[in-house]
Amino acid sequence: MDKSWINMPRNTCQYMEGLNRFLDFAFANKSVEGKIICPCPKCNLKKWQTREATHEHLILHPFPKGYTFWLLHGETSFVQNTTETPPVFQSNEHKVSGNDPIRVMVNDAFGNFFYDDNVEDDEDMRPRSSEMMPDEIAEYLKFMHDGQQSLYEGCGKYSKLSFLLKLYHIKCLCRMTDKAMSMILELLADAFDYAKIPCSFYEAKKIINKLGLHYTKIDACPNDCMLYYGEDKDKEVCKKCNESRWKRRKKNKTIDGTMKKQKKVPAKVLRYFPLKPRLQRMFMSSKIAEHMQWHASGSTNEGILRHPRDSEAWKNFDLMNPQFASDARNVRLGLAADGFNPFGDLSTSHSTWPIVLIPYNLPPWMCMKQSSFILSMIIPGKRAPGNDIDVYLRPLIEELKELWNNGLKTFDSYSNEVFNMHAAILWTISDFSGLGTLSGWNTHTGLACPRCNFDTTLKKIQGKFCFMNHRRWLNARHKFRLARIHFDGSVENRNPPLTISGTDVLRQVENVNIIFGKEPEVEELGKRQRRDHQAIDGPLQWRKKSIFFELPYWVNNLLHHNLDVMHIEKNVCDNVVYTLLNQGKKSKDNLKARKDLKDWGVRPDLWPDENNKYLPAIYTLTKENKHTFLTTLKNITVPDGYSSNISRCVDVKQCKLGGLKSHDSHVLMEQLLPLAMRKTLPKEVCYVLIDLCSFFRNLCSKVLKVDELNQLQNRVVLTLCHMEILFPPAFFTVMVHLIVHLVEDAKLGGPVQYRWMYPIERYLGKLKSYVRNKAQPEGSIAEGYMAEESLTFCSRYLNEIETVFNRIRRVDDEPDTISSSASTLFPPVGKPIGSFTYFSLSAKEKLQAHRHILTNCAQVDPFLQ
Repeated sequence: MDKSWINMPRNTCQYMEGLNRFLDFAFANKSVEGKIICPCPKCNLKKWQTREATHEHLILHPFPKGYTFWLLHGETSFVQNTTETPPVFQSNEHKVSGNDPIRVMVNDAFGNFFYDDNVEDDEDMRPRSSEMMPDEIAEYLKFMHDGQQSLYEGCGKYSKLSFLLKLYHIKCLCRMTDKAMSMILELLADAFDYAKIPCSFYEAKKIINKLGLHYTKIDACPNDCMLYYGEDKDKEVCKKCNESRWKRRKKNKTIDGTMKKQKKVPAKVLRYFPLKPRLQRMFMSSKIAEHMQWHASGSTNEGILRHPRDSEAWKNFDLMNPQFASDARNVRLGLAADGFNPFGDLSTSHSTWPIVLIPYNLPPWMCMKQSSFILSMIIPGKRAPGNDIDVYLRPLIEELKELWNNGLKTFDSYSNEVFNMHAAILWTISDFSGLGTLSGWNTHTGLACPRCNFDTTLKKIQGKFCFMNHRRWLNARHKFRLARIHFDGSVENRNPPLTISGTDVLRQVENVNIIFGKEPEVEELGKRQRRDHQAIDGPLQWRKKSIFFELPYWVNNLLHHNLDVMHIEKNVCDNVVYTLLNQGKKSKDNLKARKDLKDWGVRPDLWPDENNKYLPAIYTLTKENKHTFLTTLKNITVPDGYSSNISRCVDVKQCKLGGLKSHDSHVLMEQLLPLAMRKTLPKEVCYVLIDLCSFFRNLCSKVLKVDELNQLQNRVVLTLCHMEILFPPAFFTVMVHLIVHLVEDAKLGGPVQYRWMYPIERYLGKLKSYVRNKAQPEGSIAEGYMAEESLTFCSRYLNEIETVFNRIRRVDDEPDTISSSASTLFPPVGKPIGSFTYFSLSAKEKLQAHRHILTNCAQVDPFLQ
């Protein structure tokens, strides 16, 4: 059909004839009850009008130039011309010149709208926009209009959309309040009345947030029994506990005495962020689509682990699912879960649980960045979901099953083609209690270790459990296996526990039946209490059959739930430091621990006497050694950004150490403790603890070698056995025992940087900063994430302003080679702190400086030849 009439004057015969042909075509193919969507600038493709009204509108207003593919009016195919950019809504005003990144950004946000039609499979290659709702297409055209519309007449640098985006970036990076932003916009709109500037931040935010993706609210039973989802979405009462879906509200009366009608408010709301459109956008964005295939590019060196793609679990997954592995664009995800208090108040009992997905397709420099994380859902507080977390995971699991079985048609902007995308969960990441929540394994009993499973020996001490017997991992002929008095008084003849596969777990939980939900709150003795009414049949060690087993591939995964190295290292560091300092209740060496040794009949030199007095152990620091130990930690200085100020945790006068964060323990364990212990502990204790510190330092390396991991496993088993000889049984909590399994997890999953909680904990802190309305913390987090998600997407296309992707580091230590061309021996690196001082060199220092110049200065090389 000839569409040249669109660009002709409206008072010409050609325009009138073309308009009538357009109306005939539209009403013949896309009319609803005698109306079509009016394309005039006034209706903006959003209103339905009759033929007479549409004809009048298009006479009074110009037909949108560039709207040559009448998708909303009956056309179902479009053959692209030679240009790479599809036709879009063109503004009649002056357009921003040059290669505008805003236009690319909007096209990527909406999937480039048009696919290549010159292919054999017409069903897959039809225009994507035909699968979109008319409102979404209208938004696309509106964004293109704003992206090309200049900020004011004659402005060739900023469009209306680019100006708002850059201003929004400044607001977020500088942490301006919404009110401050509204006041600035009001001032700008008042000062430049000829510019197209919104008069409030609320209006600007509505425009920008449309570039983001939506989320859905799913009502939940206040007792975590069920979701009002799927076939249960219209129910008013929980089908298990009969609790109302709605909050109980006081009855309000109006002035005339009649009852005031109130809107029903859900008692509990799950905020779910659909996964499919977010995965689609990663491929639709031209800035990141190429990186989604990074894991398949190049060759992996056998025996070297740099990324999860090099691990046994990844390779086994590809082997068990060859159809999934055949396309490198299929997405492999990790699921992380943890609870946090959104109020930042330790006195408030509240636990909100976000579920975060990590796309492992991305390269190492992008994979674990917050900009790559996908927030899947926000499970509301104030109580932690506990064993009932499976109720809330139901929408995600259903979506993952669809992505695995059916896939999703997705446009790949890098390959410029449509493919059927699939996705799968490789493993979960959580702390140890979260592992029990996700897997259903009870982590609070004598069988707490999920790797040992039921193959362990219960040892109870003073009402608690201890986890020793690491001799079973030694060589079968090792002398420690026969040593009685140095350990627990028994001979160890067992082999290491067998690795538990998914099939074994599935067999163990096949008879476990559970009814999800918690008892309602009841008044008892003036306190609000709850009782858990979960009926469990079968072994109490398994509290449920995990919902992840509904995924077809989950049972064959080698690694289901990761042991978090961050929390394990933190707990081990606390046990070591506080026991060495003998610091109150935190120490594992106390009267009860000494009585445990007496009950076992081992190490009689440490037994308490009749008056409960006992001698210090070999690992207990004296007062002088404590002072030396803490002074060493107090005076250590590290590079900027390496760690927090650990000296603030040290109290030399009272010989105490406290307030250590997880990363403080990480730095202490791997770098500082070996320095502080050398002159304060006997050699037999110092060597063992230094070996333990060396183990964590090697395990946390960014590059792991499988051969070295085998040697590391033998070393750590021997170290744990030596620690059993030195420390009392109370020292060996389950977190100390889990050390023996960390090497095997590294072989299966790869470097720990991709499987620990450090990036997740930092991300939770960011989510906490979104809370503005403390009455609705989960809603504040959801809205804040939506804004951040759209802003992160836009940041990839903005290069002329500081964003999260190009912002300057807080400390710039790069050498300034331009300003210092006179000498390359001492290039200016960093910046000085404080004023300069003078000092004299000794003869030895002068000689060393002279030799350094001779061996490192390029200007001296001609004289040495």
